[in-house]
Amino acid sequence: MHHFIASLVLDLLRLSVWLVLLMLIFVPLERLSPRHKQKVFRREFLIDLLYYFLNSIVPKLLLVLPLSILAWTVHRLEPIGFYTWVASLPVGTRLLLAIIVGEFGAYWGHRWMHEIPLLWRFHAIHHSAKEMDWLVNTRAHPLDMFLTRLCGLVPIYLLGLAQPTGKTADIVPLLYVVFGTIWSFFIHANMCWRFGFLEKLIVTPAFHHWHHTNDGAEYIDKNYAAIFPWVDQIFGTFYLPKNRWPKKYGIDMPVASEITGQLLQPLENILFFRQQ
Repeated sequence: MHHFIASLVLDLLRLSVWLVLLMLIFVPLERLSPRHKQKVFRREFLIDLLYYFLNSIVPKLLLVLPLSILAWTVHRLEPIGFYTWVASLPVGTRLLLAIIVGEFGAYWGHRWMHEIPLLWRFHAIHHSAKEMDWLVNTRAHPLDMFLTRLCGLVPIYLLGLAQPTGKTADIVPLLYVVFGTIWSFFIHANMCWRFGFLEKLIVTPAFHHWHHTNDGAEYIDKNYAAIFPWVDQIFGTFYLPKNRWPKKYGIDMPVASEITGQLLQPLENILFFRQQ
C-alpha cells in the first residue's frame, strides 16, 4: 500500500508539471488567435481539469492486462521470422508505421463509439462540451478512452510494431501514445489557424472542430481521424469546408452537469437495460 501511494503521488506530481507546460503553450496561443472569445477558466474548466488527472491514470491501468495478454499471445503465434524482421527495423520506421497502423484502428474505435448506442453513452460525455479548447481533449469517460486507445494499439501489437521480440520493453507504443495525446490537445484548441493544403494530410483544429459541431444532422458523425484526415477520405467521412467553422458545439442528449454524474450515467443506463 505504501508503494502504491508513493507511486500515485509521483504520478500526480508528474501530471501537474505536464499540466503547467501545456498551459504555458496553449493558453497564450488561444489568447493570440482565438476562434471563439471565451474565458481561460470557462464554466466547465474544473470538470475537465479533473478528467485530465483521472484519464491520465485510469485508462493506462486498464490497458495493462489486455495488452499483456495480447503480447503474450501473438509471440506464441509468431509467423516464422516476421517479428524478427520487424525488430530489425529502425525505431523511427517502426514508430511511423505504428502511427499509421494505429490511426486505422483508432479511427474504427472512434467510429464505433458513435455508431453503437451502448458505446455512444460513454462517448457522449466528450461531445457534451459546448465550448472548445485544448483541455476538452481530456473530457471523456475513462472507459471511452480505454476502448479507443485499445483499438489503436491492438493492430500495432498484432503486426509486431510494439515489443517485436517480446524480450525487452519497447519505446514505440509509449511514443505512439505520447504523440497522439499531445496532438489531441492541439486539435481541440480554440484557435482559428488554417493550414491550406496541409489540412488534407494531417488533422488540424478546424478539421476536429467539425467533428464536435452541433450545427445540424448533416454535419455530425464526420472526421473521426485523430492524426491523418485522409483516413476519413478513404471511408467517406471527411468534411472540411474552406472558409467555415462550426457555429456551436455539444449534443442535444442530456448529460449530467457534475463529474460524478457523468461517470455513473452510462453505467446506470446499462443497468436499466438489463432490468428491462
